[in-house]
Amino acid sequence: MLRYFIARRVETLGKLAGRHALITGGGTGIGRAMAETLMAQGAIVSITGRRQAALEEVAGAFPVVMDVTDPTSVTDGVAVARAAQGPVQICIANAGIAEGASLPKTDEAMWRRIMATNLDGSYRVIRECLPDMDDWGRVIAVSSIAGLKGLKGAAAYTASKHGMIGLIRGLAADYLGRGVTFNALCPGYVDTDIVADNTTRIVKKTGMTEADARDIMVGLNPHRRLIEVDEVAEAALWLCSDGARSVNGQAIQIAGGDY
Repeated sequence: MLRYFIARRVETLGKLAGRHALITGGGTGIGRAMAETLMAQGAIVSITGRRQAALEEVAGAFPVVMDVTDPTSVTDGVAVARAAQGPVQICIANAGIAEGASLPKTDEAMWRRIMATNLDGSYRVIRECLPDMDDWGRVIAVSSIAGLKGLKGAAAYTASKHGMIGLIRGLAADYLGRGVTFNALCPGYVDTDIVADNTTRIVKKTGMTEADARDIMVGLNPHRRLIEVDEVAEAALWLCSDGARSVNGQAIQIAGGDY
């Protein structure tokens, strides 16, 4: 059995060797874990984000300063990555923000900020990378459990993450039989800076302790713990493997159980 798993790991390495993966939001959290995981399996990785310093901390990845809310920045950023690293064969739309408010308290600026990053940003980067994917390609959008269910007090965020899954499913239908797959990963609450920021907001709003505020998010995951970034990264690695070549148009929960 051990030999089997070692053989499968070597096979994955062979399949990704030389493949160029572009990951938005790759300097921190889930994006950084994905970058490091794919590089460990032979992929050539470009990471994008708005902060050069954070990108440069990811050893081995090619940093591209890019703002997914800006169409020109995305077009230019993907072109820079392509010129330096070759055609993009794996596109991971990971950049995102999480802000919560009831709809009456969601003004136009907040709505557009969330949509521009989560949904519009995914559309832009996928659109720019698709021409490089001829007979093989992997497109992964990092959505959320909020893409599959309503998240109380976060209608705009929920809508953006539902939209990402709709985008993936539409593309999967468009590209059937062409060797390119499109899938979404839907994590529950992951131990990243987003959870830390949400904890701070809850403390300020309610006056509860930091531990109690964090426990609220922990308790929302069915298995009562935060998801680790490597769990999401390993799921992305599998979707990039030959063994997942028939997995297409799916929204995969990574949440410790069914919400």
